[in-house]
Amino acid sequence: MKVRVTVMLKEGVLDPQGKAIDHALQTLGFPGVSDVRVGKIIELDVAGTDRAAVTKQAEKMASNLLANMVIEDFSVEVLA
Repeated sequence: MKVRVTVMLKEGVLDPQGKAIDHALQTLGFPGVSDVRVGKIIELDVAGTDRAAVTKQAEKMASNLLANMVIEDFSVEVLA
């Protein structure tokens, strides 16, 4: 099954990359943009047919390796 793990910095954690993008967008003439946050998306092919089991396995992968649980949150989405 195809799984998408989205990892984002927790609220309150400084995001210098997001700030740089925010500033660049303002400079390029996009004044309506604010509070830019940068994260990462990891797509995995996980063996299995039970959606619940695949979700649980992906959550374990995310909490053990893919996300730094001190400063990041993650979400798991089973695509197919």
